[in-house]
Amino acid sequence: MSKDKKKESNQKQELSEWQKRNQEYLKKKAEEEAALAEEKEKEKQARMGKNSKSLEESKKSSSDSDQNETVPDEESFEKEEKSKKDDPKVKEEKKKKEKPEKPAKPKIAPVHIWRAVSILVPSVLVLLLSVYLLTPLSTIKNIDVKGNSNTQADDIKQASGIQDSDYTLALLLDKETYAERIKSNHWIESAKIDYQFPTNFTIEVKEFDIVGYYVSGEEYYPILSSGAVESTPVNRLNLPETYLTVTFNDEQQVKELITGLSTISEDIKSQIQKIELAPSKATADLLKITMLDTDEVLVPLSELSKKLPYYSKIKPQLTEPSVVDMEAGAYSYTIADKQIEEAEEKAKQEAKEAEKKKQEEEKKKQEEQGSQSQTSQQSQSR
Repeated sequence: MSKDKKKESNQKQELSEWQKRNQEYLKKKAEEEAALAEEKEKEKQARMGKNSKSLEESKKSSSDSDQNETVPDEESFEKEEKSKKDDPKVKEEKKKKEKPEKPAKPKIAPVHIWRAVSILVPSVLVLLLSVYLLTPLSTIKNIDVKGNSNTQADDIKQASGIQDSDYTLALLLDKETYAERIKSNHWIESAKIDYQFPTNFTIEVKEFDIVGYYVSGEEYYPILSSGAVESTPVNRLNLPETYLTVTFNDEQQVKELITGLSTISEDIKSQIQKIELAPSKATADLLKITMLDTDEVLVPLSELSKKLPYYSKIKPQLTEPSVVDMEAGAYSYTIADKQIEEAEEKAKQEAKEAEKKKQEEEKKKQEEQGSQSQTSQQSQSR
């Protein structure tokens, strides 16, 4: 048995390449026929009406076809192999297979990428900023002023200290400093600078209110809510219908007056027509406040915010124009009584002056008579 196996193995080894491929081809063909037979068997079962003869005929036909099929010979197989070798597509595929694969490039670690970006981006930004600062574009600024009615836009720009040569970026980064400078103008209470892309700036200002006017002769100078007195008079045609006038311009006294009035209700302030100093022997800072209805209020400047609010309670009790004296307390008397009192006081003063003048004249006469007697005695002695 071992010899027979050896012979069979030797025969298998002696088979040529073509014979091996032929055997493989026949094996595949047999598998295809078996698959075809199975399909036909299924068709047969599906057609239940056909007889067994059709099955035999189909088997015979299948066997005949197997016998009629010719097995390709060795020569045709070799020709086929040569034609495949001569095919340019096959040559290209072989060349591709023969070419050595290029080694894959090593990937860059994300850490190195981030390090490069962290250096390159700031460097590019610094470069662009440097180029921008060297060009005239870096100083272009369009500045508008809003909220001003008593001051000129040029005066506000000048107070801000903004120069045409200043960098736009510097103004953008330091807006608060420039806005604070604008408050050096005595008209400006607050200021704010807004930026609009690309080079537009808006200065918004709020001016101090005009509380009253200092009157000097025919000139009217605005008194601001800050206590400052404007040095330039206003045209009388531009004065409002009703306004408060002040007859003194001492800086400290005006500021104290404005501070006191700031705590007074608008109802009382709207009734004030004129404020003037009327110092007495007891009160050096006594104010005489004349109302629109001709009432007068006497109140110390230092106690203005404390005492003047009581006028609103006293006013309903007054039946005719009166004087409300708040110098040492709070009492009132009519202006007519005051005028009579002033007339009497004036008459007394005039009488005193006349008496004093008479005494001086008599004294002068006595002195003249004395001098005449002396001269006569001197002449007699001679």
